[in-house]
Amino acid sequence: MTTPDSVVRALAEPARLRAFAAVVLGAATLADVAAASGLKAKDAATALRKLREAGLVEGDPARPADLTPLAATLTDPMPADGLAPFVRGDKLVSLPVSHERRRKILEHVASQAFVPRTYYEESEVNERLKAWCDGGEVDHVTVRRYLVDLALLERGGGLYQAQPLPM
Repeated sequence: MTTPDSVVRALAEPARLRAFAAVVLGAATLADVAAASGLKAKDAATALRKLREAGLVEGDPARPADLTPLAATLTDPMPADGLAPFVRGDKLVSLPVSHERRRKILEHVASQAFVPRTYYEESEVNERLKAWCDGGEVDHVTVRRYLVDLALLERGGGLYQAQPLPM
């Protein structure tokens, strides 16, 4: 997910800022972005790739009218569940600093990835968490440790058991 820090990092480089501005103003192909931003096609392509990785642009610039900015999502109201900007769909993008918010996010991940009172081998826990962490800022090992530390997963005898969430 896009966080304020990741937006600032992504747009701090002048070529990416120019490419992003071109997309926001309607450039829909790599050629459009290059022309509107004054960048060489290679530089525009690199900038767009970085912007896609940062979650600020989606689509394929090689296909006409397929490139769209995700800037609108940055101004959307935060959902009442409090998961944004840390969870996007079934992906964990980052973890909040606040202990209470981090716990809420990790409870959500645990409730979606595991069935309470079910035992899992470490390899299966890792695979389930890798799916959640793919493309985010947090690795699955860190998430697994937090889940154990917060007693959302219990570890013993080489197995992990998902715990029921408090009501």
